[in-house]
Amino acid sequence: PCVTLHLSQFMVLLKVPIKNIERELICPICKELFTHPLILPCQHSVCHKCVRELLMLSHDDSFDAGSECSMPGSPRSRVPSPSMERLDRLVRSGGNSVTPRVTAIPCPGCQHDIELGERGISMLFRNFTLENIVERYRQAARAAVAIMCNVCKPPLPPQEATKSCMDCKASYCNECFKLNHPWGTPKAQHEYVGPTTNFRPKVLMCPEHEMEKVNMYCEVCRRPVCHLCKLGGSHANHKVTSMSSAYKILKEKLAKSIHYLISKEDQVRTQISDLDVLIKQTEENGQLSEREAIAHFDRLFETLQERKTEMLRSIDQSRNRRLDQLKGQVEEYQGMLENSGLVGYAQEVLKETDQSCFVQTAKQLHVRIQRATESLRTFHPASNPCFDEFVLDTSKEEMLLKEMCFGGVPDPPLIDLSRSRVYNEATICWRLSDDHIATDHQLLEYRRLAICRDGVDSGSWRTTERVYGASTVVCDLEPDSLYAFRVRSCRSSMYSPYSPEVTFHTPPAPAFGFLFNDKCGFSAERLVLSKRRDSVESQAGMAFLLASERVQTGSYIGLDYIIGDMGITQGRHFWAFRVEAHSYMVKVGVASDTKLLEWFHNPRDTSSPRYDQDSGHDSGSEDACYELSQPFTLLTLGMGKLFIPKASASSVSSSSALVSTAASERVLPMPQRVGVCLDYDAGRVYFYDADTMRCLYERQVECSGTMYPAFGLMGGGRVHLEDFITAKRLTF
Repeated sequence: PCVTLHLSQFMVLLKVPIKNIERELICPICKELFTHPLILPCQHSVCHKCVRELLMLSHDDSFDAGSECSMPGSPRSRVPSPSMERLDRLVRSGGNSVTPRVTAIPCPGCQHDIELGERGISMLFRNFTLENIVERYRQAARAAVAIMCNVCKPPLPPQEATKSCMDCKASYCNECFKLNHPWGTPKAQHEYVGPTTNFRPKVLMCPEHEMEKVNMYCEVCRRPVCHLCKLGGSHANHKVTSMSSAYKILKEKLAKSIHYLISKEDQVRTQISDLDVLIKQTEENGQLSEREAIAHFDRLFETLQERKTEMLRSIDQSRNRRLDQLKGQVEEYQGMLENSGLVGYAQEVLKETDQSCFVQTAKQLHVRIQRATESLRTFHPASNPCFDEFVLDTSKEEMLLKEMCFGGVPDPPLIDLSRSRVYNEATICWRLSDDHIATDHQLLEYRRLAICRDGVDSGSWRTTERVYGASTVVCDLEPDSLYAFRVRSCRSSMYSPYSPEVTFHTPPAPAFGFLFNDKCGFSAERLVLSKRRDSVESQAGMAFLLASERVQTGSYIGLDYIIGDMGITQGRHFWAFRVEAHSYMVKVGVASDTKLLEWFHNPRDTSSPRYDQDSGHDSGSEDACYELSQPFTLLTLGMGKLFIPKASASSVSSSSALVSTAASERVLPMPQRVGVCLDYDAGRVYFYDADTMRCLYERQVECSGTMYPAFGLMGGGRVHLEDFITAKRLTF
């Protein structure tokens, strides 16, 4: 593809007016058009004056480093700047006026900390390409404002400039340009462009070596360098290419990317239409939510109003009943008074002389008098004036209402794959949202995914109990199964959307828990155990130095072995561990106790090539002639690689045999975590990538007696057991 298209040609192809690219030309700090932008190590650009203001604690000796040269009355107009020579000199100088007191700033584009070093901004390149684009943008914005000739002499008025000389750093009309650049003189070779006020240096100079031009490109640091930087500077050990090669490659990439964008214009328009539909749906759904919220509160108000009316009616009925009772009691007591009817009536009855008539009337009257006398002795009001039974305790309801937060649905958490581990139990960790508002709890859901002929058959989701933190444990997972997990947050009865689903493959067998055994064959001189015995490190010690006289070229040093403190006598078991990437050589697998005693107690000559079965050749003959007398069945890892043994077909599964036949495919990248599964009853051992549960290698193993997890280390190396593997043993 053609890679010589200019920016103006790309603008025509993209049909984008230059005025529409303004947002690409705005400094992220001052929010103005870039003024002499500098390129940060993260490839973002910032105005020179903005970087200086970030670095300097005092601006007393600062100067105005930029000139906007915009239209009169423009909000971005600036006072004319000093010459570009002065700016370049100040940028590259180590003077006090631009030497920062701090050397690290946060990039306003990506928020990464940028370490500038002792020389500060003098280590940064100016982005001349961006300066040119900004200048063209300004010219397009002030199309009616012409650039005048700088050398027209009075009394004639200055003419409109037609050219600008980058060497003379001046603008000329046609006549003045011919006079100042006559043919046959060195000035005739000057570089000229269209009328401009932005004069940049012809050659980009190295900020570390001020007298050297940049002519190479460092692929590690992704910046131009000079030959001195490559020979003995900070880029001595970096991979560099020629500037022409970097120019060609980057320009081709940029051209292809732009052509790709052009070809995807219809797709972009379709996505814009989809976004417009989403905007419309968001507006409609927001209005629907408003109506539903109003309806919910209206129903709540109606319910409260009904309860209020019912309670007021009950209070009124109780009050009337009590008043009637108390008023009746008052009337009864008033009858006991001397001038009342009961006493007067009794006095009249006492005047009766006929005995039979008196007895007939006085008996009932005496009962009434006795009842009145008894009420005087034990006085009790007919009704209680207190209305305590109608006092409502609405504190809980008020608290619930106050806890109802309508500040928005919480953002969903994200499951952290690097910290989550899945065995027969799963420890799932997640990162909560950064909206700075605490959530009440989280709910984790999971389901088993079954692979069938028609695809993936998903079971129903199961939900854990409420989790008041950023992790939880899921128990009783089936072995050799695929599980999907998702989590969401709850705040004030409002649930966030679910997090993106993540899948984990459970191991083919239950986890086997053990720690390293420091009793059986452990070499304390060359192996260092952690205090918890969950990690082991190999290091060269004094014994190695003392044996140096016997170590000759071509000789082989033996592995230092260590086994687990728990053994296996039946069933299937799985364990996982992590091998440090810098490890020179580590062998992992299983060992038989019936051969360990003979192995550890028979002395062997460490300087003899027969000490280790592996001669170092890649022919695979040693693997094919695997000695059954050895107690170990091991797989080799080291230097960031995993090596598949070239064993005979009888000891390798059919699928693994196909993989291991090609020598180029025997070396695989070392997994982040390695898993081992021992099937004692079937007499087979399997090696897995513990992150994906992909079986890397399997072979037959003679299971006699008790089998132990085994590790062999040589040179610098370190092995860490997984926390889930060591948790039960550490607790015990």
